[in-house]
Amino acid sequence: MSLVTLADVLQPALKQGHAVAGLVTLGWEETRAYVAAAEAEGVAVILQAGPSCRAHTPLPILGKTFRYLAEHASVPVVAHLDHGYTLEECKIALDSGFTSIMYDGSRKPLQQNIDETAAIAEMAHAAGVSCEGEIGFVGYSGGEQSAGTNPDEAAQFARDTGVDAMAISVGNVHLQQDKDGAGLDEPRIRAIEALTDVPLVIHGGSGVPVAQRTHLARTSAICKFNIGTELRMAFGNALRQAVNADPDRFDRVSILKETHDPVMLATRSVLRAFKAAPK
Repeated sequence: MSLVTLADVLQPALKQGHAVAGLVTLGWEETRAYVAAAEAEGVAVILQAGPSCRAHTPLPILGKTFRYLAEHASVPVVAHLDHGYTLEECKIALDSGFTSIMYDGSRKPLQQNIDETAAIAEMAHAAGVSCEGEIGFVGYSGGEQSAGTNPDEAAQFARDTGVDAMAISVGNVHLQQDKDGAGLDEPRIRAIEALTDVPLVIHGGSGVPVAQRTHLARTSAICKFNIGTELRMAFGNALRQAVNADPDRFDRVSILKETHDPVMLATRSVLRAFKAAPK
């Protein structure tokens, strides 16, 4: 069984100069492809159930799915709740077998965010599970604007919450479909990592240029990049091709089967960018 916690994979990443991909899932087909890609690349993977996924599939089912894949995987697999917004939601994830929970209080005042995240981190640790928190708000492409992370506040947040990983806002944006932007604010990243030794997390990783992903994975305290949109696009394109190839075909199993290889190949490309530098 290869089921592990977030701390189990991020602490080695921090020490060895690489990052681990947090892959946002919406269902069985791409989740299975993610694990197959991680096995092919020989790296750990974090399977993430975000809000849109949970709106479609209940957490207990997602927990069993993630754990089933982990039990049959040859690489470490983390079952991660992404953007948990309430204590109750985090409790359900713990009861459903998740090994990592991310509490998102980033929209709230600093002290409230610290207090609530600390309580959830304590609950998670008591259950032998990791906790990720977020300081600074990461916005959405075409939607809410980001509020950058203040390095001093990040140091306070890390110290007072006891989180195993800290998501930061440094120019990253959720749901970004291209990588043509300016990338992440590296001076702000360096200022944050100078004040804390907690592994750092980038949400909205699909919009980060690949070269910068690799550079930061190898040279900074950023140990986890969340990738969702990029792989959803690969799945959607593969599904569209499968459907359009034969308008008379209606069997969903035969159609969805054709998404596996394209998604696995796209995922392998994502995972390779986070590996440590060759020796």
